[in-house]
Amino acid sequence: MMLSSALLNHAYGAYLVLLQHEFGWSKTSLSVAFSLGRFESGLLGPVEGWLVDRFGPRAVMRVGLVIFASGFILFSRVDSLPAFYLAFLIMALGSSLAGFLPATVAVVNWFNRRRATATAVMLTGFAAGGLVVPIVVLCLETFGWRNTALGCALLVVGAGLPLTQMIRHRPEDYGMEVDGGPGATTAEAEDGEPDVDFEPREALRTSAFWLVSLGHGSALLVVGAVVVHLVSHLHDNLDYSLGTAAFVVSLMTGMQLVGQLTGGFLGDRFNKRLIAAGCMGGHMVALLLLANATALPMVIVFAVLHGLSWGIRGPLMTTIRADYFGRSSFGVIMGIGTGMAAMGNTAGPLVAGFLADYTGSYQTGFTILAILAGLGSIFFLTATKPKAPIRTKTPTEVLTALQG
Repeated sequence: MMLSSALLNHAYGAYLVLLQHEFGWSKTSLSVAFSLGRFESGLLGPVEGWLVDRFGPRAVMRVGLVIFASGFILFSRVDSLPAFYLAFLIMALGSSLAGFLPATVAVVNWFNRRRATATAVMLTGFAAGGLVVPIVVLCLETFGWRNTALGCALLVVGAGLPLTQMIRHRPEDYGMEVDGGPGATTAEAEDGEPDVDFEPREALRTSAFWLVSLGHGSALLVVGAVVVHLVSHLHDNLDYSLGTAAFVVSLMTGMQLVGQLTGGFLGDRFNKRLIAAGCMGGHMVALLLLANATALPMVIVFAVLHGLSWGIRGPLMTTIRADYFGRSSFGVIMGIGTGMAAMGNTAGPLVAGFLADYTGSYQTGFTILAILAGLGSIFFLTATKPKAPIRTKTPTEVLTALQG
């Protein structure tokens, strides 16, 4: 998670500034690459989830790391916009296969009682990657972006592949039990329903699946826009140096790390969807602050608030799906859900980049995305836990359900 975050996701904004200066490409053109990568991940999410459920996270992550490194090598050689798009799509595919979904499936399969906490600890790798961004920026300024990209390829293979040896799919494969035993329950016990493993088609029939996915996508409108355009906004519009921009990114991701651990603690004890709805308000206020920032203190407040909201909400997006739909088909269900949510990650950077090119600043785009994120809280507020599928009920319960 840290490799993917530090070398690609959080570092993309710094690459954007350097590529724009060297090639003269517009913010919209550079936003397209990131959005295409998110769109690609969204389309492949269900397939990736099936692969992880079928072959296990370790095998999928190994293939992903090789693809990820290959993308960096190709990126170091690009000299045209189409070549850049191709390289970024390869990097995005490899990062996806090597990162979030396979790691999440492994954690969800090992934990139940303290699932939110375990997921939060895993996601600290993503936040920690943001803390490494100043080092990546230093490499970019010292060695150039091409040499830095080659170095990233070596790091992905040299550090990533050995780590995959430690990944395990399910505790049952090793004669062990899930955290707390098979009967353990989570904090999410709405409507008195027992924990049940949904099939993908059964999950898709529930309103909860669509509401959680839409809420997640609303949050990613803000997250995607900030990941791509924060450094550019600070450097081009507010006249801060790349070093100062890297400090803001590190502060934001440091607060994200704090938020993730806090979110894991809260998620195992309180209602996840209500916490997520509150975080959407935090995203909205933070982005409005950034859109109207006139001094560094406003930017710092943005970084703290956005980082905390992002961090607290992050583990809940995974664990609420596991709580609602179970473990057996979690990879496919999570893949479909995050595929839908990725549309927010696709649209956010495009909207912000296009309006920045059209108006000359990010204020309008950030304001629109902030309002949409605030409205997204409604999706979480209404995403109550679904009733168990009829197939899991007793004959009496089935008759009662049909009569009702």
